[in-house]
Parts: sequence; C-alpha cells; structure tokens
Amino acid sequence: MRWWDIDPVLALEKELFPDDAWSRGMFWSELAHARGTGATRRYVVAYDSDGDGTERLVGYGGLAASGDLADVQTIAVARDQWGTGLGARLLTELLRHATAFEVAEVMLEVRVDNTRAQKLYERFGFEPIGFRRGYYQPGNVDALVMRLTTEKATEENNHG
Repeated sequence: MRWWDIDPVLALEKELFPDDAWSRGMFWSELAHARGTGATRRYVVAYDSDGDGTERLVGYGGLAASGDLADVQTIAVARDQWGTGLGARLLTELLRHATAFEVAEVMLEVRVDNTRAQKLYERFGFEPIGFRRGYYQPGNVDALVMRLTTEKATEENNHG
C-alpha cells in the first residue's frame, strides 16, 4: 500500500466497516511505519481489472510487528470478491511479511459473529485463545483473539 492507495482503501473501509472505519490519519500513520530499514508495518493491496481496463481496489490488509510478535491489523475484501480466495491471498502475503520480520507469533482479533473469517484463519493454523469483551463498537460485539505460532517459535522450542 502506498499513499495513492489511501482514497480507494478508505472507500472500501467505509463500505465494509461503516460504524468503526479507520480514518485517513490512521492509515497515514501506519504507512509511515512501513518504509525504511526500521519498518514495523506491512500493508498490501489488491486491485482487479474491470473489462474496460480500469482498476478497482478489491482488498487490502495490514500487519504490525514488534519484537517476536506480529498482529494482523486489518484484512478487508470487497463483498463481490467474497469466496474467490482473495482473503487467503492477502493473508498469505501478510504471513510472508511476518516471516520476514522473524516473529514467533502472529495475533489477530475477529468479530465473534464473523465465522467466515474465523474459518479462513483456522485454515492457516490460527487457534482461538480468548476473547476481548465489547471490543467492536458500536454494538458492544466481542472479539475472538486468535494466535498462530510460527516456524521460528517451533524451531526455538526444538533447539532451546
């Protein structure tokens, strides 16, 4: 994701998450940490070409890393792309970056009522480890906290 992607990302963000959409400033702040040798963030976007040759943003995702821990900050896929595997491709790319950051664990939160996303994360090896009560506002919806232990953690446990 680059600065020129922010407007189409915001449009999709507001469409999918109207009650708790990220602001322009939040995305700018994340991107500020995604460049250079000390980068701690990776944000990716997916575009689809319409028949007339124009491109439309259809998905995005972001990952933050700190020490041995990474957190999937966001993944969003346009509704007309649900079921196409785009979410899995975005998550694959984020996990590739988690490997590059050499983290031992990747965490995420997902709405307890979003079973479609939970199934995707489980396919990638994420396991539920707890809840955050009232995490999503408005509506006071709980978040399911999920964790993926990476190969780095497995290797350290086997050699430690």
